[in-house]
Amino acid sequence: MIEQLKKQLEVLEFKLYEPSIQTVDETVYALADGEDRLLVVWGSHASDAFDALIRTSLDDKPLILCHLNHENYCLLGHVFPWIRPQSRGSHRYSMGLGDRLGIATQAHINLFKDHDVFPIFAQQSIRELTLTSRTINDVIESAAWSVFAEGFTKGYGADGDHLKHPHEVEYALESGCSMITLDCSEYINNHVMSLSNSELVELYETLDATQRLAYEARYLDTSFDLGTTVVTFTKESLMQSVLIYAKAIDFSHMIYEKQIVGRPIDFEISIDETDVPTTPENHFFYGNELKIRNVIVSTMAPRFCGEFQKGIDYIGDIEQFAVEYRIHEAIAEYFGYTVSVHSGSDKFSVFPTVGTVSKRGWHVKTAGTNWLEALRVIALCEPKLMIEIYDFALENLDKAKAYYHINATREMGIALETVSATNAESLLNDDMTRQILHVTYGLILSEKRDGNAVFKDRIYDVLNTNFAVYQTVLNKHIGKHVSLLGR
Repeated sequence: MIEQLKKQLEVLEFKLYEPSIQTVDETVYALADGEDRLLVVWGSHASDAFDALIRTSLDDKPLILCHLNHENYCLLGHVFPWIRPQSRGSHRYSMGLGDRLGIATQAHINLFKDHDVFPIFAQQSIRELTLTSRTINDVIESAAWSVFAEGFTKGYGADGDHLKHPHEVEYALESGCSMITLDCSEYINNHVMSLSNSELVELYETLDATQRLAYEARYLDTSFDLGTTVVTFTKESLMQSVLIYAKAIDFSHMIYEKQIVGRPIDFEISIDETDVPTTPENHFFYGNELKIRNVIVSTMAPRFCGEFQKGIDYIGDIEQFAVEYRIHEAIAEYFGYTVSVHSGSDKFSVFPTVGTVSKRGWHVKTAGTNWLEALRVIALCEPKLMIEIYDFALENLDKAKAYYHINATREMGIALETVSATNAESLLNDDMTRQILHVTYGLILSEKRDGNAVFKDRIYDVLNTNFAVYQTVLNKHIGKHVSLLGR
C-alpha cells in the first residue's frame, strides 16, 4: 500500500517522507517533499474538508495533496490530537525552546525523544513575535508540522511567553497555547528597595489599615517551617514585600480568575524582570497570597541573585546562587509548584545546582541560544554572510539594546577587521560577541533594502541547504543543557 503511494507521488514529483506516515481507518496521512512540503491524505475516509492543492485518486480512493496551512493543521489535529500543544501535566521536567526561525523543532525532536524532559517547542513572547514579524499561530504550527513529520507522540507544549496584558493572554489562549507566562513586571514597585526606613514606613501607612493589620497578623511573629529552611518576616521585610508585590499579586489573581481557571493550562508567574533579586520573604509572601486566593500556578520564576544575561553563562557567585536556589526550591515545594529559570540559555554553571536541588522538577527557558547556533552554521558554511551579519549587528547594537539588557558594547565585541572566512565561527565563542548577535536578531531578520530582505532569505537558504549540520550543532548545544541538568 505504501509502496503504491510512493510510486504515485514520484509521478507527481514528490517524495514521501516516511517518518511521517500514519494510518487511521484505512486512510494514510503523511508528508511529501517536492518544490514545497505538502500533506498527503489517501484513503476511503480522506475528508473533502481539507484545503487541497491537488485532488486525484489512487486505487479508486481519494488522494489529496494539501498545503501546510492553518485550516489543514486544524483538521489534522482532530485526527491526531498529539500534534496540538498540551499541558505539562505531571511531567516534572520541562524546557522551553524558543525557536525564533521556526525550523528547529525537527532537531529538537531528535534530541528530546530520548530524554525525560517535556519540550515546549513553541515559545515566543510578544516582543519576539514583533521583532520576527511572526504570529503565535505561525509559531505553534511550525512546531506542529514538525511534530507530525517525525511522528513525535510524546506531547509538547506552547508557551505564550512574558505576556503583560489581558488582551495578550487572550490572544495566546485563542491561538492554542497550553502555557501562559504572566509577566508581572509592570505591577512590581522596584523603587521600594531604595527607600529609607522612614520612607518605607510612610508609604506603608498609606495602605488601608484593615489590610495592613491582616498582613501583619498573617506574617509577623510566625515562623514558616519549610523542612529544609525557615522563613520569618521582620516588620521591614513584610513592608517591603507588600509594597513591592501586592499589586502584582492582584494582577495575577485577576488574570487567573478571568482567563485561566478551569482551562487545562500551565500558568506561570514571572517576577524575574525586576531590578533586585527576589528575597525568600518576597517569594513566600507572593506564593502564600496566591494560595489564599486559590490561584493555582504550575511554575514561578523569581529573580535570582547574579545576572542571567542573554546567550552566555551565569554571572555571579555560584555558591551564593546554590544557597538561595535551595530556599526558592523549598518555597516552591511548600506551595506545590515548580521553580522556573528564565534566560536559561547557556547557564551551564548553575545547571548542576538546578538539576540536583529541584525535588519537584524544573522548568528552564531557552530561546536565543537556538538562534546563535543557527548563526554558527552560517559561520561554518557561509562565513562571508556571517561577517556581513556581524557588521550589521555592530552598527545596530544601540537600537537592539532598547529591547534587551546586556553588558556588551560595540567596543567589547571581536574587532570586525580581525574576522575572516577561516575564523568566523569564533564570533559564536566569545561572550560579548554572542550577546551582540543575540539581541540584534530582530533587526537582522527584518532588514530590507529596496523592498527586499537583506539577510533573512539567505539565512534560511543556508540552514535548509545544510540542515544536517544545523541539526548536529543544535542537538550538541541543547544536549549540553539537558545533560548538565541531569536528564
